[in-house]
Amino acid sequence: MNKRWIEPVILTGSKVILEPLSLEHADGMATAVKDGELWKLWYTSIPSPEKVEEYLKTALDMRENKGAMPFIVRDKASNTIIGCTRYFNVDEINQRLEIGHTWYSESYQRTAANTECKYLLLSHAFEKLEAIAVEFRTH
Repeated sequence: MNKRWIEPVILTGSKVILEPLSLEHADGMATAVKDGELWKLWYTSIPSPEKVEEYLKTALDMRENKGAMPFIVRDKASNTIIGCTRYFNVDEINQRLEIGHTWYSESYQRTAANTECKYLLLSHAFEKLEAIAVEFRTH
């Protein structure tokens, strides 16, 4: 089996830890979306607590079939899952990828969590993966 360009990795900062997403994170993700009832936001697609497992399965399918790498975002101090993000639209041949599918519990929005999360993802993409281009996908 060939090694993939983007392999599962844990990225650790001073405020957050990014871990490869797995089905075992379902309970923590369901708790995270309840903080602010994020599924009710009209401008983004965040699963309701009942649909978290389906959301995780879709993200894992993207990892296996499209080269994506979904992460959960964990607050380092409390070890609590506070959201998720991912590398996706991965173009291994041209060494390009996008960062998106990012959301955080309401209590972690407008904190250092997103800044550090993006720093960790960009640093890994450019320094370890030697990506040529990284695009942010936002709504």
